[in-house]
Amino acid sequence: MRGHVPIDTSPEPAAWRDARLSPAERAATLIPLMTLEEKVAQLFGVWVGADASGGGVAPHQSEMSGAIAWEEVIAHGLGQLTRPFGTAPVDPVAGARSLAASQAEIVATSRFGIPAQVHEECLTGLAAWRATVYPAPLSWGASFDPGLIEEMAGRIGRSMRAAGVHQGLAPVLDVTRDYRWGRTEETIGEDPYLVGTIGAAYVRGLEGAGIVATLKHFAGYAASRGGRNLAPVHMGRRELADDVLPPFEMALRLGGARSVMHSYCQIDGVPVAADESLLTGLLREEWGFTGTVVADYFAIRFLHRLHGVAAGAAEAAGIALRAGIDVELPTVDTFGDSLIEAVKAGEVDEALIDRALGRVLTQKAELGLLDEGWQGLPADVEALRFDDAGNQDIALRLARGAVVLLRNTGGILPLAAGRRVALVGPVAGDPMAMLGCYSFPLHVGPHPEHGLGVEIPSLRDALGRLVPDLTYAPGCDVIGDDTSGIAAAVDVAAASDVCVLAVGDRAGLFGRGTSGEGCDSADLRLPGVQAELVQAVLATGTPVVLVVLAGRPYALGAEADAAAGIVYGFFPGQRGAQALAEVLTGAVNPSGRLPVSVPRDAGGLPATYLSPWLGRRSDVSSVDPTPAFPFGHGLSYTTFEWGEAGADAADWPVDAEVSAGVTVRNTGSRAGTEVVQLYLHDPVAQTTRPVVRLIGHARVPLEPGRAARVTFTVPADLTSFTGVHGRRVVEPGDVELRFGRSSADVAATVPLRLTGAEREVGHERRLQPVVRIDPIAPERPR
Repeated sequence: MRGHVPIDTSPEPAAWRDARLSPAERAATLIPLMTLEEKVAQLFGVWVGADASGGGVAPHQSEMSGAIAWEEVIAHGLGQLTRPFGTAPVDPVAGARSLAASQAEIVATSRFGIPAQVHEECLTGLAAWRATVYPAPLSWGASFDPGLIEEMAGRIGRSMRAAGVHQGLAPVLDVTRDYRWGRTEETIGEDPYLVGTIGAAYVRGLEGAGIVATLKHFAGYAASRGGRNLAPVHMGRRELADDVLPPFEMALRLGGARSVMHSYCQIDGVPVAADESLLTGLLREEWGFTGTVVADYFAIRFLHRLHGVAAGAAEAAGIALRAGIDVELPTVDTFGDSLIEAVKAGEVDEALIDRALGRVLTQKAELGLLDEGWQGLPADVEALRFDDAGNQDIALRLARGAVVLLRNTGGILPLAAGRRVALVGPVAGDPMAMLGCYSFPLHVGPHPEHGLGVEIPSLRDALGRLVPDLTYAPGCDVIGDDTSGIAAAVDVAAASDVCVLAVGDRAGLFGRGTSGEGCDSADLRLPGVQAELVQAVLATGTPVVLVVLAGRPYALGAEADAAAGIVYGFFPGQRGAQALAEVLTGAVNPSGRLPVSVPRDAGGLPATYLSPWLGRRSDVSSVDPTPAFPFGHGLSYTTFEWGEAGADAADWPVDAEVSAGVTVRNTGSRAGTEVVQLYLHDPVAQTTRPVVRLIGHARVPLEPGRAARVTFTVPADLTSFTGVHGRRVVEPGDVELRFGRSSADVAATVPLRLTGAEREVGHERRLQPVVRIDPIAPERPR
């Protein structure tokens, strides 16, 4: 074989095999022993079996995915294997055996016998056939439940590790800035603190299971002009520092993520893949990150093809290496022969190769891939399952906790027994309406000969089990202009006592859906003719419960004001239909809260709740951006009374903490969970500030009549922001801590004064409060 050297010629003794040395020391001893070809081979992945033709691939994929000569590409070693389970349907056990066989070839063929690092997508669970499909990230945000997200990620990570996978490309930490962006469904929400706490919890779960978590997309990807995928981003340094970067800081410091994937976007004219100040200056030199930076798929070539900052593959590779990218994914392209020739010609410094290689080999050492006697096939491989009762239990609990009840006029919900119920709408009978675009059935595409691999009931299936004699009519399709079915839906609704009207999205990729990567929207109207269906059904006079199953918040303005009830589900996963049916019938008391505001006007400029005064309704504009339902909003079937708020001091030193608490009591007749949200209001500052921003949250489960004291011990660091001189500061002055049911519904306010001199803080600042929930014993009858 060309370039092959038998493995027994490896230098002895092999210090890089010595587990007594640190991973970095082992990497450092190996690098000088390697040829340039062996070094570069560790810096790219190979995507075996990926389709590079037809209509099911990403744009430009066919231009950058050539045929792979397997024996040649592994002759000098291999850095990564791309998605062996997530490319086509494969039985878990058969897939693990096949992966182990591929690893054995890599080990036997290359001189140093180093296995490849294996990565998979895992945004809604391991993106593989027969793997549990969990709720999409917007549902994670709606749950306001970091503990459950960490538990979910731990299950995902253990499944991956058992199959021979080392790295997961999740979580997405982009803060939603424009709901028209198709990848809104992949985000956790529009608030950086919520994204950070939930994202860090996911990272802890994945890393705790031994899987390298990869933070994406660093940074600014969700802030594109017009909500268009890969469109330019134009933001100031304060928006970047205060709204976009904090979740990445939290996931690194509080979660321990070992990998970062850069963003496709360009910020103020500089592609992130070429931005040394961001990928090296900020991420590594200021924040101290020591893990790997991996390229988003094909993004290095995009420096040439789409951004126009490189004249060809070799120049693109050199720019990416200088910026701080270590690994080219998904398959070898710019980091191949052209890079090797550029190094030999003196056009790219070999020191950049060595720098990236050190990080890659250090991580491989951490994963045990440099150990003597490494084994690629798990001992209990025959027992490997990606979907089991434990996984489904978590998927169901998360789906239940993420359903958001937005409106419940006249107590229309839960559905009363004995009433005639109609189910109408294009997503009501579609199991795929439960799934986001990074779930295996939708991301990989249909394989009818294999089936979905997991059971995914539709809302019609689940509600029909709980509601006798349920009548049904789809009314229309999710996409298209065919209104011929609306009349039948109107007849079904008119003949019922209550109509559940289910509308929303069908996730897909690059225009093959209404939500998902490359499925951006020009406005926030419901897709197709669904708005006409809503208006026609409401006109019947039958009380309507509007159920929205979607990957973004759609405008629910005047045409939805007549709905008696509104329920939102953000792609709630394979058990999502059961959760929705249980909420509709009252078997489950809803406790989800909106991770994004629901706008009223479909044509208005989308705006998140994080706006200063002039970003809200004012006398100087005729446009009112007030949402129909604000961030953090959500109702329950019980009632909660808030009171007795206070703090342990009125003065709050700029380098200290303050404890503030509120009492919450369940005054209703059934158990429920209130979500206590803590917001900061800074009325006067050296730069304009959001009117309120979230700095703490807690889920508080309470039985009827029971109460609890919820206390947040808040470091002054959480009041910090980027000041007029571009540095993050804690500024003295008056502030308020506001306890809210939502960002717009303040239950109690605690005025405080930050005292002392202005204080500069950096990456080591404290990032979250300490939360304590103390049950209050019921009063004894006298």
